[in-house]
Amino acid sequence: YTLSLHDALPISGAAVIVFPGGGYHILAIDLEGSEICEWLNSIGVTAVLLKYRVPESPDVPRYQAPLQDAQRALGIVRSHAAEWKIDPHRIGVLGFSAGGHLSATLLQHFSQRTYPRVDAADDLNCRPDFAVLVYPAYVSIDDKGEQVAPEVQPTAGTPPCFIVQTEDDKQFIQGTLLYYRSLVAAKVPAELHVYETGGHGYGLRPTSAPVTGWPHLVEAWMRLHGLIQ
Repeated sequence: YTLSLHDALPISGAAVIVFPGGGYHILAIDLEGSEICEWLNSIGVTAVLLKYRVPESPDVPRYQAPLQDAQRALGIVRSHAAEWKIDPHRIGVLGFSAGGHLSATLLQHFSQRTYPRVDAADDLNCRPDFAVLVYPAYVSIDDKGEQVAPEVQPTAGTPPCFIVQTEDDKQFIQGTLLYYRSLVAAKVPAELHVYETGGHGYGLRPTSAPVTGWPHLVEAWMRLHGLIQ
């Protein structure tokens, strides 16, 4: 894995670790990575871009190595909170597609590390304080929208979530709706925005579809929760 720090000036104290998508085969490191970090910086958020391990290994769950990298990243960022002028209680994750699945998986797998301890950073809590999922993939079993994938099943301890999806993202819309209902059932603070059109993989590059405005909604949600001023 590789971490890349993108500092914001002035900084709000909030930080977001960005998980690009790519189907656990590649990483859309610009469209869903560095460009997202630049936007986060523009609203005063310190951004950390995680280049987690891909492609998936055929003999283990596809998220196994990426989850290890995500847990490690949270610990490293918290361990540098004072140095990077970050509030250790305002560190979130933002994931796209497979990165959205990775984010949702991390929200449920933070009580213990899934890899041997490396250093003191692994003694710190790796629970994100909030999550933003943009067109998340794989959150239901076989993408059928009938059962929540067990690795992302929300509980009462799941952090607040903001979700963006489009109705014409046919492969994943039903899973996203199911996941949102599961968040509500677990009494997790959650906000879901479903647009009619936009498809999948748009990042934040301008298009003619209204979904292009999703970053403004995320910013408003972060203000609502006191994550930024």
